[in-house]
Amino acid sequence: MNRSRRIVAPRAVNIDDLRGLARKRVPRVVFDFIDGAAEDELTLAANRAAFEALTFRPRHAIAMPTCDLRTSFLGCDISLPVLLAPVGSARVIHPEGEVGIARAAGAASTIYILPTTSGYPLEDVMAASSGPLWYQLYLIGGREAAEAALDRASRAGFSALVVTIDTPVAGMRERDFRNGLKELAGRNLLTKIPFLPQVLVRPGWLVNLLLDGGVPMLPNVIVPGQEPLPLLDVGAALAQAAVTWEDFRWIRQIWHGPIVVKGVLTSEDARRAVDHGAVAVVVSNHGGRQLDGAPASLDVLPEVVDAVGSKVEVLMDGGIRRGSDVVKAICLGARAVLIGRAYAYGLAAAGAAGVARALEILRVDLERTLRLLGCQSVAGLDRSYLNIRRE
Repeated sequence: MNRSRRIVAPRAVNIDDLRGLARKRVPRVVFDFIDGAAEDELTLAANRAAFEALTFRPRHAIAMPTCDLRTSFLGCDISLPVLLAPVGSARVIHPEGEVGIARAAGAASTIYILPTTSGYPLEDVMAASSGPLWYQLYLIGGREAAEAALDRASRAGFSALVVTIDTPVAGMRERDFRNGLKELAGRNLLTKIPFLPQVLVRPGWLVNLLLDGGVPMLPNVIVPGQEPLPLLDVGAALAQAAVTWEDFRWIRQIWHGPIVVKGVLTSEDARRAVDHGAVAVVVSNHGGRQLDGAPASLDVLPEVVDAVGSKVEVLMDGGIRRGSDVVKAICLGARAVLIGRAYAYGLAAAGAAGVARALEILRVDLERTLRLLGCQSVAGLDRSYLNIRRE
């Protein structure tokens, strides 16, 4: 057991404990990048409130020697119904970054979705993983850069493509603006000066960042004939690279594996995704980081499941902090859930060991919840295990 794991394991009983450790170990600008959301953060709060509003209908006096947490998704067998969502700038959060996340996901026998904005080459991430990897697509850098990345991802063995459709521009994340995220990531030393104190009070993080080469480039976003895109240019690049439904014909021509559409919040978009070739959809409001005032993902999940659940597999993300949250989402029709902040807190706290601890916390929570519900497997979960208010 390495030192990071010794620090994390006894102190982090739940995901909120990892959040507290993350706050202590990275600068405010980095913590708020993970923790924050758009504008008034109403959707961020709504994601949690939706889970808290649902109660269980347990079956008692049932003894179970074991609970089966396994499921399968797009032909991949995974040990628990929890996938790791794409979280950008992970190498800034901790030097192990996407390589460490992939290693932890593989050890847990689940799927990691590598973000377009990875600080590590996708080939290095694949080499570090012992489990399945999917690749997320933003059109940052335009179609030429995307085509080159998708060709590399296919050759490296990424088994599915996740197309994020809810980011025509970056949401207004006011914590990032106030903390000087853009200035600290930029090259102008003078503009950094007002924001340096928050970085200097976390010398361990700063030393690790400098030893890792500073703010990384984006080695998977390369316009032919140019250098990799700098991380600090992502916001401007997103505003020029919105994914539209018209892009899906082109995407299907260059990517021959399964396509998952992430960012669905209506039955209309769910049906449109299926019509454009998606084999799965992710009900997601981007963790509240895009349109503030969007509904909680959990509240929308039944609508999407009813619309397309008989045709494609449905995932959801947004607000997952406990194993009981995973159970509620599956009861409402999700095949599995994606987590983002939950493991990013672990990454900030202790690198790959922290990610592994986040997954272990959720695994133990999930099994305990199934036992208390009187349900032997995640495959046996359905809406009858929830008290659902009828309007």
